[in-house]
Amino acid sequence: MSRLWYTRCPAPTPFGIAAQKGWLEEEFAADGIDVKALQDADDVQIRRSHFTHTQPWSFRQGGNIPALWARAQGSDTRLIGLSWVDEFQALITLDRHLDTSPESLAGRRFGFPLNTRASVVDFHRATALRGFSSLLGVLGVQLEDIDLVDLPHAPRSLEDAKPAADAPLADWLDAQRSHEFAREAEALLRGEADVVFVKGATGLDITNLLNARILVDISAQPNRALHANNGTPRPLTVDAQLLRERPDLVERVLARTLDTGAWAADHAGDVAQYVARETRSAEHWVERAYPGGLHRQLTIGLDPHALAALADFKRFLFTWGFIASDFDFDAWVDPTPLRAALARRQALTASV
Repeated sequence: MSRLWYTRCPAPTPFGIAAQKGWLEEEFAADGIDVKALQDADDVQIRRSHFTHTQPWSFRQGGNIPALWARAQGSDTRLIGLSWVDEFQALITLDRHLDTSPESLAGRRFGFPLNTRASVVDFHRATALRGFSSLLGVLGVQLEDIDLVDLPHAPRSLEDAKPAADAPLADWLDAQRSHEFAREAEALLRGEADVVFVKGATGLDITNLLNARILVDISAQPNRALHANNGTPRPLTVDAQLLRERPDLVERVLARTLDTGAWAADHAGDVAQYVARETRSAEHWVERAYPGGLHRQLTIGLDPHALAALADFKRFLFTWGFIASDFDFDAWVDPTPLRAALARRQALTASV
């Protein structure tokens, strides 16, 4: 075995920072093991594993909807860690007369993104529905009381051919990811929707750009379990074959990911820079979208409350048809590699 694969979403994760810092490549260089991102592969099936997690010898940390969907589809993966970063989630509007009373919101058009090219789970749509459900619940409004208006869009996908290295600039620009909430912004500006859901640094950025009004944000929801959405918590999953055949390699990857949490706690400014690059946002919005000390939240673990919140979110996705079949959540979780990685780090600390 000469290569490990990995993928992560453009989000604040300890795994993502470890990858950015080159720690994974550094860890395995002496073993002659190459570490490569799925997105850099020429083979479309390997790139597609970002969602399906079917690529052997691979790790993934990012949004939990694709991870849950992949497991429900039968992909043989294991959940070996979670990170929980509290992030901005909100309903926004351009209507200055709209208020948060059930009477004012009843029958209003809520923009509901619909990926017309999706060959895997439409995670953007599922994220918005969860946001509507959780945030409207704060206001005493049910989903049945509002009008969900589809917002069709056809974003580029990992299955699209990558521009050649010598491709014209226009092709390169066309291959870049558009703003995460461009379709929602368009719907508000065109009057296609009265309210949309946004989140994270990009969500706060677009709210400011539009001079939109925040109707309600997730901080108004005291039940932290209902904060669970695609980005909260973010699971670290691994190909189960790799875990069975080379648990030592999985342990080492986890140990380097744990190192990120320790490093981040003492490098708040650097963390903001790294996450800004990951999310393609300004540091200004990163610092405001992830309150409560982002540098103290980039830890990896298997907190029981986080696991319970993720299990509850899985039920939400199954109820609403985003995952076609249910699965045994507890059997999906394997705490063994995390215990081994923690023991490895403790032993190293004791020997210093």
